[in-house]
Amino acid sequence: LGFVFKEGVLIAVDSRASMGSYIGSNSVKKVIEINPYLLGTMAGGAADCQFWERNLSRQCRLWELREKRRISVAAASKLLANVMWHYRGYGLSMGTMVAGWDQDGDPNLYYVDSDGMRLKHHLFSVGSGSTFAYGVLDTEYKWDISVEQAVKLGKKPFGTPPTAMRTRAEPSTCTLCFATAGSRNSAAT
Repeated sequence: LGFVFKEGVLIAVDSRASMGSYIGSNSVKKVIEINPYLLGTMAGGAADCQFWERNLSRQCRLWELREKRRISVAAASKLLANVMWHYRGYGLSMGTMVAGWDQDGDPNLYYVDSDGMRLKHHLFSVGSGSTFAYGVLDTEYKWDISVEQAVKLGKKPFGTPPTAMRTRAEPSTCTLCFATAGSRNSAAT
């Protein structure tokens, strides 16, 4: 899940890779650092997400070298959406969030999927636990919360033990990443 709040943007992910009721791993890194100011998340096919977000990281670096300034969240998400649009219908499986804090002072959050769809909003949840996470966000999200309150809200859908996945034998880890004005990405597990 991801949401924008007055002090930045927060991304919260679990570490479980699953397909239906089969759990392949409980230690997947689902947040990919695109650059020190941009984060991408993984939902869908792990290989598709990792490959295309690493490709986005390379494209962003080339853009920054060419333009001599940091790429915005909007521009980075548009680069990814354009590539996905080109490859739609090829069987890719990807639903990702691109989040970060722009140089001009605003936190941003975009959703990009493998069909090339790109949406901007103040909150998103993707993946198998997204309906539960949306339930928590719909009832408790507010724009004017502090970093501490945002961290607490980000952890809530994952619970201890994981509320969304009570029937699973092993708990997964919840990773929280956030970007605030003028800072690089921060992570906590």
